[in-house]
Amino acid sequence: MTNNKHKILVTGALGQIGSELTEKLREKYGSDDVIASDIRTDPSPAMLDAGPYEIIDVLQADSIINTIKKYGINTIYHMSAILSATGEKKPQLAWNVNMNGTYNILEITRELELNRVFIPSSIAVFGPETPRENTPQETVLLPKTIYGVTKVASEILADYYVQRFNIDVRGCRYPGIISHKTLPGGGTTDYAVAIFYEAVLHQKYICFLKEDTNLPMMYMPDCLKATLGLMEADRYRLHHHAGFNISGMSFTPGELAAEIKKHILSFSISYLPDERQKIAESWPQTIDDSAAQQEWGWTPEHNLASMTRDMLDVLSTRLEKGTLNYR
Repeated sequence: MTNNKHKILVTGALGQIGSELTEKLREKYGSDDVIASDIRTDPSPAMLDAGPYEIIDVLQADSIINTIKKYGINTIYHMSAILSATGEKKPQLAWNVNMNGTYNILEITRELELNRVFIPSSIAVFGPETPRENTPQETVLLPKTIYGVTKVASEILADYYVQRFNIDVRGCRYPGIISHKTLPGGGTTDYAVAIFYEAVLHQKYICFLKEDTNLPMMYMPDCLKATLGLMEADRYRLHHHAGFNISGMSFTPGELAAEIKKHILSFSISYLPDERQKIAESWPQTIDDSAAQQEWGWTPEHNLASMTRDMLDVLSTRLEKGTLNYR
């Protein structure tokens, strides 16, 4: 099935990253050549109007294969996953979706000889034993969440398919992703999105992490830039494959609140840590992404100040227009 024309399937296309990735891919490759898919039966009218949409359960290999054959797909962005906080509430579901779904995607890529597949990983692969400052590309991977366990296993499985079957599998370890378009879906870093909505709507926020909890984060434009940049890189320059470290910025809830307060003087924050605090404390504070820089030229464009300014500008404008939907 190998060919040079991009015919792309995005699984998990209604998720936080998947929805914006689908839009970006359609801008680049054309709406008809990017097929959005998700298990959900309620895509927005905007998603349906923008291009093809298929209902796919990634645990059902036949439905994936049928869609690939229907559209002549040769590239997959596999964004379906159960995230960290949700996974701790439903660990069996997280294992099933994250592992068996990924296995199905890899096997189908092998069987149908697709060109390339993107399978994202996460900073959740790291654990308390991992160096928390400037976390290396190669390091101890002993996560303490089921999400992290599945991501480590997926990285190893993907690398096996690369060396055993010569499949072109790529992936990067996403930090917390911040976006003003789609709400996150059950991650430990979700506070860094919610805080902006609450600041604009109510000028106050109760944070579920401690004030000094430093975590790696990334603004969505940089997340999309990293994803497409890795997928477009020359394969023969890549020494790593399924688990590239990537870094955007690192900050604490206190530092983010202080930056927001520069724009909204009346904003206040309080702290009520919950079960997600323990997860956050097992993750790195800063990331060494020199391998991504060297192998495919990765570099972020946004920092805390530029991201905060942009988030508040967009959400404030939507509030004024009466189009700000939250929860």
